[in-house]
Amino acid sequence: MSYVGAVQLRPATVDDIPALLEFWRTSAEDTNRTGDDTAAVAALIARDPDALVLAVEAGEGGEEIVGSLVAGFDGWRCHLYRFAVRPDRRRRGIGKALLDAAEERFRAFGGRRADAMVLEDNTLAHRAWSAGGYASQPEWRRWVKGL
Repeated sequence: MSYVGAVQLRPATVDDIPALLEFWRTSAEDTNRTGDDTAAVAALIARDPDALVLAVEAGEGGEEIVGSLVAGFDGWRCHLYRFAVRPDRRRRGIGKALLDAAEERFRAFGGRRADAMVLEDNTLAHRAWSAGGYASQPEWRRWVKGL
């Protein structure tokens, strides 16, 4: 666990899933993705309990999620997903702290390069990723197939 001011970074648990799904609906782009549901998040947590990092803040009713980042490592590549910070908490170092934690995790595994999928029209995210030292690779396109 680490802290950024009053914000604590910690791995997600299955108890966080309902609040996390709601957080993504209000704070993340591309919220209509098939598969972002309770079962999928629970499977991620069961398979790799430290991959889903949350930024949480103490609130009146307990902890409140203010940021998230999935830092997945498949044994070869380091992948970043679901990077989001609550709109009213942006530009306070939360995103940087999440990225730093993910990169530290990857280095511990021996990872050498991290990548992220970012929507082409999400210019706000482009600025955040650029500020973190990431650069677009325009020669690449993502190919997908639903299973």
